[in-house]
Amino acid sequence: MDAVNSAGTDDYDVARMRRDALVMFDDAVQAVDARQCIHRFVSLDGGTLRIDDRTYDLDRYERVLVIGAGKASVPMAGALTSILGDRVSQGVVNTKRGADLEALERIEIHECGHPVPDHAGVRGATAMLNLLEGADERTLVLFLISGGGSALTPAPVGGITLEQKQATTQALLECGANIVELNTIRKHLSRVKGGGLARAAFPAHVVALVLSDVIGDPLDVIASGPTVPDTSTWRHCVGILDKYAIGDKLPEPVRRRFEKGIQGDLPDTPKPGDAALAACHNVIVAGNRHAVEAARDRARALGYHPLILSTRVEGEAREVARVFTAIAREIRDAGRPVPTPACVIVGGETTVTIRGAGLGGRNQELALAGAIDMPGLDGVVLMSAGTDGDDGPTDAAGAVVDGATVARAAAANLSPIDHLQRNDAYPLLDATGDLIKTGQTGTNVADVALILVGA
Repeated sequence: MDAVNSAGTDDYDVARMRRDALVMFDDAVQAVDARQCIHRFVSLDGGTLRIDDRTYDLDRYERVLVIGAGKASVPMAGALTSILGDRVSQGVVNTKRGADLEALERIEIHECGHPVPDHAGVRGATAMLNLLEGADERTLVLFLISGGGSALTPAPVGGITLEQKQATTQALLECGANIVELNTIRKHLSRVKGGGLARAAFPAHVVALVLSDVIGDPLDVIASGPTVPDTSTWRHCVGILDKYAIGDKLPEPVRRRFEKGIQGDLPDTPKPGDAALAACHNVIVAGNRHAVEAARDRARALGYHPLILSTRVEGEAREVARVFTAIAREIRDAGRPVPTPACVIVGGETTVTIRGAGLGGRNQELALAGAIDMPGLDGVVLMSAGTDGDDGPTDAAGAVVDGATVARAAAANLSPIDHLQRNDAYPLLDATGDLIKTGQTGTNVADVALILVGA
């Protein structure tokens, strides 16, 4: 698409602004392409492997193992094998079912359930642990970690079944727990999370290449921190259960495990200073910031005045939407915090408290809630989408709405308020032509939202 002066041609050209928003989002996704991220940080010169600012003499190692977990694990592994070739000895990666796959020589690929873990994930996680059993000082282990890695590597501790872990995950998703809270619980029910995989690899040399989907890029939260010490404790877990009052919704063995943990009858996850994790080198290859900055650069090229408001937005999707529309009104009325034509860019990840049995996702709910507040707000477009191409259990990445979305819904005999109350954004936004469908992108750095206000 031509990037010259798009925003400055026709005032309130909403159709053009909607197209601009999609172009900006596409640039955001391309900036965090999993393959490109690996190639930016990894190179091979003869027998010397360079990762970030460190080098590894591959002649010192008898085996090079590739372990991957996350929605981007296959393209990340593909990029790594294209660099290393036959120096890769073996590997196992777990990815989301339905992701684009490619044949990877010497690497097993397991398609697994997400966001609720399944038995395929257990088989893949077990294969990883089995592969690491023989690791020693002459083994180099390369971990590829990306968003979704936590749900995709279920390896329940003894006494907890997969079904009980699934029920726990579902209860946390339905109550609106954020990703940090969800992963805190998961780490205390797992053999691989919270440093578990790195502990299993000890005393091998371990490097983790991390594509971050978590606000602020905390290594102990991304994919539940399989290669770093865990800073969360049993007390944190119990605090989360109390916060959402869901203790009685969890399976009895899970409740008993947390009770024993808080009483000191069970060891906690590995903490800072643990010798098995001290030598792990973790490298963030991309995060939400990189996607947001790419969207900003495209917005400027298209003639907008861009402003990155935050890359740390959290909270209930419908409440965040009201803040976004308030910002649009402030720009329209007073030219603050940026003059028109304006593009305010936000990164992060909202949550949805499930109140109904509808179909949708956090980005669709945010867009629908925003649309309800936008009639009469001329020349404004709101877009929110997940960089992985998935928004909830749907085939949409998110949605782009404007001041006429509610009218389009009414023409289709649909009530936006009713659909919002039932968490049923997908069918309404499908009917109004506002859904964004990219397919799975092979990357995942949380969400990007855009507020465009015409001149």
